[in-house]
Amino acid sequence: MSEKTSQMKGERIAKVVARAGLCSRREAERWIADGRIAVNGKVLETPAVTVTDVDMVMVDGNPLPGAEKIRLWRYHKPPGLMTTNSDPEGRPTIFERLPRELPRVITVGRLDMMSEGLLLLTNDGGLARRLELPETGWTRRYRARVHGHVDEARLANLAKGVTVEGVRYGPITAELESQQRSNAWLGIRLNEGKNREIRRVLAHLGLDVTRLIRTAYGPFQMGNMRRGDVDEIKGKVLKEQLAIDTGGIKGQRK
Repeated sequence: MSEKTSQMKGERIAKVVARAGLCSRREAERWIADGRIAVNGKVLETPAVTVTDVDMVMVDGNPLPGAEKIRLWRYHKPPGLMTTNSDPEGRPTIFERLPRELPRVITVGRLDMMSEGLLLLTNDGGLARRLELPETGWTRRYRARVHGHVDEARLANLAKGVTVEGVRYGPITAELESQQRSNAWLGIRLNEGKNREIRRVLAHLGLDVTRLIRTAYGPFQMGNMRRGDVDEIKGKVLKEQLAIDTGGIKGQRK
């Protein structure tokens, strides 16, 4: 679909708000339910609304900002930080530790509090959602330090998928890298990461994860980044890896 055709047909309001970098699509739908979004002076009650460039979109009484250039960053998340904007228990979050010069960003997926390693950040809610979808086909790579004796046959069987406490997990490729007494390092690859999936699956095998590091997300590698480092992925690389136009079109992009 050409950019002109996309503008004429319009897009769903939640997608447009996400494209403006204010939030994710799901968050935009919640904002609509809370009465925070209006189109042409009318407060929306449903996200089933399509808008075009001629419509006036307001969020909390303010005009929807023009679309910014799509940007993506690599971030080496340290352990001990929550991947959330705020925590009701008062635990520290990544957003409290990110450099002040960063614009408002959204995480591509999450890492649990004690996990560390590569976390992608973007200013575009639509891109974040796209990169999270299993259909994108991107492999997430991890290294896990575990306590316990590794049964390599059971480890290999994870490639068939496994059900743990009624939850079905898809294929996981896991390989033993080294074993020293009761501790071992594993290399792990998966395409869809459910909440605490690696920890729960390995616990099912009798292995206690003592450290979990994400080393890659699709084509993007953590490399030698230090904990807390943030590095922007340049526009040329985005175009090559994601096949997207980073320029944007007045609040709407393909």
